[in-house]
Amino acid sequence: MAKLTYKDAGVDVDAANRLVRSVASMARKTARPGLMGGIGGFGGLFDLTRIRGRRPVLVSSTDGVGTKLKIAFLAGRHDTVGIDLVAMSVNDIVTQAAEPLFFLDYFAAGKLEPATFKAVVGGVAEGCRLAGCALLGGETAEMPSLYRDGEYDLAGFCVGIVEKDRIPDPRTVRAGDVIIALPSNGLHSNGYSLARKVLLETAKLRLKSRMAELGHSLADELLKPTRIYAGLIRALTVRHRIKGMAHVTGGGIAENLPRVLPSGLRAWIRRGSWSVPPIFDIIARLGGVPQAEMDRTFNNGIGMALVVGAADAPGVERALRRRREPYAVIGEIRKGRRGVSFIK
Repeated sequence: MAKLTYKDAGVDVDAANRLVRSVASMARKTARPGLMGGIGGFGGLFDLTRIRGRRPVLVSSTDGVGTKLKIAFLAGRHDTVGIDLVAMSVNDIVTQAAEPLFFLDYFAAGKLEPATFKAVVGGVAEGCRLAGCALLGGETAEMPSLYRDGEYDLAGFCVGIVEKDRIPDPRTVRAGDVIIALPSNGLHSNGYSLARKVLLETAKLRLKSRMAELGHSLADELLKPTRIYAGLIRALTVRHRIKGMAHVTGGGIAENLPRVLPSGLRAWIRRGSWSVPPIFDIIARLGGVPQAEMDRTFNNGIGMALVVGAADAPGVERALRRRREPYAVIGEIRKGRRGVSFIK
């Protein structure tokens, strides 16, 4: 009888171990106060006593990159999706005014390709650096026959901390409050199933083709990493009262903003009050996608929406201008059934 090994079944443990060890140098660049030890143990350690606070509350979130990975596979570019992975979880927890502490990633593939793996994890480390959190650990899985050749999947997990009395309280939202939008830099990591259907299948565009409307190739546009708002939100919440924050992901502003509104209040959004990146107009035009469908699928140029009291809004705006951060006042809160109405 032939003597079979795990490698014969498609899993090269020695190669996987070498790749995992290569992550340690990337992770060291994300070190921050509280980090204990390094990658390699059965569980990552973080010392909360190094984080000052009177009534600390932990905040956690998990997410993935979704079918944006299909674009990475087609383009053969894997250096930005790791940033997306961090951004999707970090941007969720900062809506609670949380400071990101640490991040863990999960990478699974049918066969580990060293160059692809290092590019993806390098992106994860860069995302952690941008967010100010430590890459604490993760899991790498090689599973032959479960994934197609050249494909992989990602998941990420973030933990942050916030003082209890600094957590935004949507119950304080009132009619007359102002909605301030922080722009996205494009699609971020949502709506890619529809985007691919329109751009690659219906319009039959080529990823490598340069598009005059974009000023670069379609691949460059679709692989832009999701913007990370952690530093900006932290700077704002330290000095200014923000009643609610919505990370605009799948479902668009139409479905995400109501999540931070109490019953009996409705958001009224003025179209034309913010800049919409051209990629959204391209998708709508080439796919004949109705505006209502665009509103409930994409961020349409708004990455984060802040609900601020009318008296506090000028201070928030001044802070954004001092930081040279683009923003737009896109609407206000009125009495009505909880939801979003768009007006011209």
